Amino acid sequence: MMDITILGSTGSIGTSTLDVVRQHPEKSRVFALVAGKNLSLLVSQILEFRPRMAVVADTADLDELAHLLKGTGLAQSAWPALSAGAEARVVAATEEEVDFVMSAIVGVAGLEATYEAILKKKRIGLANKETLVASGGLVMDAVRRSGTELLPVDSEHNGAHQCFRAGQRSEVTRLILTASGGPFRETAKERMADVTPEQALNHPTWKMGRRITIDSATLMNKGFEVIEACWLFDLPTSQVEVVIHPQSSIHAMVEYNDGSVIAQISATDMRMPIQYAMTYPDRKKAPAGRVDWSEARTWSFSPPDFGRFPLLRLAYQAQNLGGSSTCTLNAADEIAVEAFLEGRIGFLSIAEVVEEALARVARRSPGSIEEVIAIDQETRAVARQIILEFGLRPVGVR
Repeated sequence: MMDITILGSTGSIGTSTLDVVRQHPEKSRVFALVAGKNLSLLVSQILEFRPRMAVVADTADLDELAHLLKGTGLAQSAWPALSAGAEARVVAATEEEVDFVMSAIVGVAGLEATYEAILKKKRIGLANKETLVASGGLVMDAVRRSGTELLPVDSEHNGAHQCFRAGQRSEVTRLILTASGGPFRETAKERMADVTPEQALNHPTWKMGRRITIDSATLMNKGFEVIEACWLFDLPTSQVEVVIHPQSSIHAMVEYNDGSVIAQISATDMRMPIQYAMTYPDRKKAPAGRVDWSEARTWSFSPPDFGRFPLLRLAYQAQNLGGSSTCTLNAADEIAVEAFLEGRIGFLSIAEVVEEALARVARRSPGSIEEVIAIDQETRAVARQIILEFGLRPVGVR
């Protein structure tokens, strides 16, 4: 029986992970649930899965969680241990009983807990991009030192992980990550200046959180995936390519030195890569749909337009620069996306803010997670200042 901690239990990856647990109760059980603000959903998860621990963001949420649990009629003796904050997240991820940690908290909030879990040799299912984007060098060094397994959950990296099993790493010539292209893959650049948050949030393939959906619309999300892939599979950016594949059926491809290309194909259901990470190296029947080969289908591929999607170019640039550049890239993007969603800047200005932040924030080589977090916080302050200095206006205002 595998005991698991879910960092981000009320998000889309967290709820999908719990569904995988639900499908195979004989294989795994929940040790700890770590959530943010969706306390009503957390309460229902506690009632169903009866974890040993439940962690929320702060003490105010902790009081509210206790109030909600009292309202359920569940005897207090049956409650999990309740706690809040960063230290509590670390405890939930590193307790001796924990075998597997699903890292799915959006942003750097889950970074420290994930890093400490790696040091404790816990197997990690990585669904949190910021862990490697912000601190890939530190994290992968910890993975090597501890000897644990870091298994990607993003559909593209999970697909790549499967493709790499087809040959020797020395035989690989390149990794190809697919991108749906988002809602604006055929939109002229001059029209993208007037894109609204509502339009950008209308992703054609996936249902995701607000920030990641905007990042998909700008292709920044794919840029983050390029950075992740470089760290996960020890590849230079020159060996990681992106192709636009609107149908999103092929998640990744690996080309070998004889010209063979191995592709990973599956339904667009995150429960499949989640289960793969939880059961690797074994495969189990997954609670996901199958590709129906009796249906006629057409798959198309095209190169990304770096001119229309400059954030993808900036991601490659930041990874090549090294050091803290990718941490700055991520933090500046989060602030810029937030400003766009609030109507304070235009869609194209997201890239302008990020590029300016990369120019202003000094690049260095962080030696600890604390330094990474400090660089993240510095960048956020710089990005907010850039937005003020730009004097940018809400969408539609000239």
